[in-house]
Amino acid sequence: MLIALGVSGGIAAYKACEIVRGLDRAGSAVQVILTRNAERFVTPLTLQTLSRRKVLLDPFDLSSPETVRHIDLAREIAALVVAPATANVLAKLARGIADDLLSTFYLAVTAPVVVAPAMNARMWLHPATQESLATLRARGVAVVDPAVGWLAEGESGPGRLAEPDAIVAAALAAARRSRELEGKTLVVTAGPTREPVDPVRFLSNRSSGRMGYALAAAAARRGARVVLVSGPVDLPPPFGVEVVRVRTAEEMRVAVHEARAGAHALLMAAAVADFAARPAESKIKKSGRGISLALEPTRDILAEVGRDKGDLLLVGFAAETEDVVERARGKLRSKSLDFVVANEVSADGKGIESERNAVTILDRDGGAVEVPEASKAEVAERILDRVFGAEARP
Repeated sequence: MLIALGVSGGIAAYKACEIVRGLDRAGSAVQVILTRNAERFVTPLTLQTLSRRKVLLDPFDLSSPETVRHIDLAREIAALVVAPATANVLAKLARGIADDLLSTFYLAVTAPVVVAPAMNARMWLHPATQESLATLRARGVAVVDPAVGWLAEGESGPGRLAEPDAIVAAALAAARRSRELEGKTLVVTAGPTREPVDPVRFLSNRSSGRMGYALAAAAARRGARVVLVSGPVDLPPPFGVEVVRVRTAEEMRVAVHEARAGAHALLMAAAVADFAARPAESKIKKSGRGISLALEPTRDILAEVGRDKGDLLLVGFAAETEDVVERARGKLRSKSLDFVVANEVSADGKGIESERNAVTILDRDGGAVEVPEASKAEVAERILDRVFGAEARP
């Protein structure tokens, strides 16, 4: 297992030596990437001696074959850890600025990423730094928060690099996670469906698709082959994910049944319409009078799959406005689910249409795990941890 360790320029850079030693003792190979500012605090020779690999430095040193193969290296690593991560590096990673080898390499990495910030307390508390951290967390980057204590400037406060053992543990957890689903195929559904009323109108709901897209991206980072069956959303496709685009509930039903063949799990995060109208052949004209629409129930995709799921791991989602857990548990039983993710969707700022969520994960054995409010990327990781950490299916 190979872990990349990015070291940026702060006084805590000397602790990178202990991080390398900890990863080495755990049996992981370490490729160190050192920024130019980090060289002021710790020498490449020291880290090269500890890692037994040439330290990567300058992206423009064409005499070194290692520094021009960052794309190949990005394919090989199980995780990228940046420790210490300065305010400058956090800002560059958050905004996609690629002006040195570490920041360029980050843009090529699809494996899990861990950052361990270290800086003066004033810099840590600055809104710009907190904004960078929020952006990275929303992308699924794990943050090992700094400790509170005496800092190099003679002040006390938050900003001290976390203990090397804690960073090593986070790195190893991320690396194991990155290979967890290798060889498995997951089908994930996302977004709303649109049920036509006439050629220009449709019935739909407020689903943004963010939860399903976050699940698909997280599963791909763990090594799975992911088929994302997506309703109409305004989101870019996750890297390395096969996207099947649908519009109506029936189109999603057909796509799910086709994609589930040979799959190991189905995570049904889409907000599929419960009812559909029989669409008019031409646009319904405004007449000054009301109209009536005859709505018919759509076919229940989860129930159909649950009746004949075999070894398929089946995860449903229950978006409720009241009696959330009780109703979700009823759905778990009635549709033969292995897990159901319950969330309350009437609260402002989380759930439907939001970038944040808070859920309860229920399992068929009666267990319940609360996931407190976090970005949907973080919630997706917690869902996958629970689902695949609890099951040992082939």
